[in-house]
Order: sequence, then structure tokens, then C-alpha cells
Amino acid sequence: MRIPLKRRSFLKGAGVAIALPMLEAMVPNSQASIVGQRPVKRFVCLSNNYGMYRNGFFPALDQVGVDYDMPETLQALERHRNQLTIFSNLDHGNTGGHAGVPVLLSGVRPSLAHGYPEGNLSLDQRLAELNGTATRFPSMTIGCNEQNLISFTRAGVQVPTIDMRTAYRQMFLDEPTARKATALERLKRKNSVLDVVMGQAKSLQQQLGKQDQRKLDEFFGSVRSLERKIVQQEPWIDRPKPKTDILEPQLKGGTPERLKATIEMIALALQTDSTRVVTCVSGFANGDFGLSGGYHNFSHHGERLEPVAALKKIESYQIEMMAYLIERLKQQADVINGGTMLDHTTILFGCGMATGTHQTKNLPLLLAGGGYHHGEHKVFSNLVGRTPAANLLLSILQNHGVEADRFGTSSGTLTGLGWS
Repeated sequence: MRIPLKRRSFLKGAGVAIALPMLEAMVPNSQASIVGQRPVKRFVCLSNNYGMYRNGFFPALDQVGVDYDMPETLQALERHRNQLTIFSNLDHGNTGGHAGVPVLLSGVRPSLAHGYPEGNLSLDQRLAELNGTATRFPSMTIGCNEQNLISFTRAGVQVPTIDMRTAYRQMFLDEPTARKATALERLKRKNSVLDVVMGQAKSLQQQLGKQDQRKLDEFFGSVRSLERKIVQQEPWIDRPKPKTDILEPQLKGGTPERLKATIEMIALALQTDSTRVVTCVSGFANGDFGLSGGYHNFSHHGERLEPVAALKKIESYQIEMMAYLIERLKQQADVINGGTMLDHTTILFGCGMATGTHQTKNLPLLLAGGGYHHGEHKVFSNLVGRTPAANLLLSILQNHGVEADRFGTSSGTLTGLGWS
């Protein structure tokens, strides 16, 4: 049985130490046997909170299949068209404009979550549950000049947003020994506090009516979710973190510089197997791209030339950064599965609000990588029944090995979307 190299391995000599990249010899035999049964899958969601200018995003509806003209906003993806799929006429059946934003990865409005078996658990967090302790971070929710509003735990709690520098520090900077001990003690203390709370709560439950008991059950779910996170965190405290020659990113410059650095952090997180699930929401700051104004105001364009031109600049760059991530993952060998990182990484670009004019129909959705049968513009009929966007979410879950026949508001998997 081969003894794997440590992830933190160096070549040393004459006072010089060079950190090695992730190699096949760093993958334990036990993990390799698991990999042989089910490939290691990764997921990245890229989003914004204002939708897309639809005339620049969607191909013509009569251009179905492989013979479509790449829309203006998506031009950066032309060289990757065989590794991506564009969808038309998928949505979650929501109304309410901005209230649709947090529904993107679940299909379920938070206010209606109690009516669904998994609440408004988002796709990324469901995949984080699947990965468990396989990586240091079950998921990362990153924001670039914007809050991530689309990631929710099983208990309905919105996952906090971190920036690229925080992500870098969590991935690569080791904590001092004393701080590790404090962290471990804090985790143990949280566990003991939870035991006390659960004991008191169960005693209280016997005295409550049905409605209060339901609320208490939701509370139990929150506690169990927190317990799982604590169990996941503890084994990683004393494990050394991977090393990188890339310097810590600085929170300076405008959105173009920050978003590119954020995409590089995402690629690095996947390549070092620090996490296998990343959700990134990007925004806009006044002055970026030489524009004066705000993203929200631009999105209420009324087909006026100036705000439409502004949206195309902002959104074309977001798509350019998706293309940049695709390129980086295509060039990186997947030492766990074989092939490239892109072969086993699903990249979803999408928004919970279709456009800034508060429309939630026909969500802008793109899928790349992940071993799907790509290369098409898929148009779904909106005349006889609606095809739920949650069907795409369920298909992604099944692609990752989740045995489920329903997710959120899905009615089944997405017709015509296969994978190898």
C-alpha cells in the first residue's frame, strides 16, 4: 500500500524550500478507491443580484441547438461554446422582482420554505452537505462588491459572505498554535452548550401547541445543522494548510481588478482541494468601467442607450470572468479524477431575477463544464406548462451523485441535459 505524500510537501536543498503542487502521490489510496466508485465533483455558481440585459444575453428563440449566434454579452464564451449550454424559458415561477434573487439555487421563496421537505436549502449547501469533511471548507460563499443573497442552509439561515482576501487567509495562512487550541476549546464549548439547549428544548416541547412545536422542530433543525458544522470543523484544526506562491490579494482597485482576483481565488480553492463548492456574487461600484452611476439605476434602463450600454459593459465583464475561470480549469490537470479540472467542475451562471426591471420570467442561465453534453442553446416551451428552473438544479445534484428525485420546486430532471 502506497503511503501518500503530505499535501504540504517541499523540495529542500541549500537553504531553499519549494512548495510542491498537488500531485497524484498526494492522493491517499483510500481516497483513490472512493474516486474509482464516484468521481470527485466540484460546483461553482457565479451570479449577480440584478439579472442580465436580455437582448444581449439570449440567442434568438428560433436558433435552437448547436446553430446559434453567440449573443453580444456572451462573446467571451465563443471559444468555449462546446463546453457550455444556454437555456431559454426556465424560471422558478416567482413574482416580486428582487424577492426572486434569493430563490436562484433553491426554487423556494424563504417565506414559503416551511412547505417543502428541505425548506429553501440552496443547491450549493446541499452539495456542501454531500462533501461533508472531505475538504477543509464544505463551501465558500464569496462576494465581490456585493452580498451573496442566494446561499441558504437546511435550517433556512443565509450563509455569510466573505471577500477574496478572507478566503485566501482561511485557505493558506496557518493559525498560531495557541489560537488553534483556543478554537478547539471553543468548538468543544459550543458542543456542550448545544447539549444543554437541546435538553431544555425537548422538555419544553411537551408543553407546547402544534404550531409552536413546528417552530421548535425548525429550531432543532438549526441546532442539528450547527452540530454537523462543528463536527466537520474539528478534525481540520490541526491539519496543515496547503501552500501557494500566489501573494495575498489586496482589497483595492475597482470591480474589474477585484473580480479577476476573486476568480483566481476560486480556481486556487478548487485546485488545492480546499473546497469543492463555491458561490460568488459580483456587483458594481460607481466609477468602474469609466461609468458614473449605480447598478440598480442602470438596470432600470427603459431601453435608453446610456444605461443599456452600461449594463452591457458590466455584464460582459462578468461573462468574461466566467470564460477566464473556464480557461484556467481547462488548463489544470485533475490529479484526483484524471482529465482536466473543468471535466469535473460544474459552473453555473445565473440570476434569480431575470432583469433589473423586476422581471422573474426566463432567468438568464448558463451551464459549463462538469461532463455534460454541451454545445447547444436549449429552448423550452412556455406555452403548454412551464419548465421549472429547479429541474436544472435537480439535474446538477444527480450529476454530482445525489440520489434524489426532487429538489425545491422541481417536477423532474431537465429534459435533454445528459452527462458522461
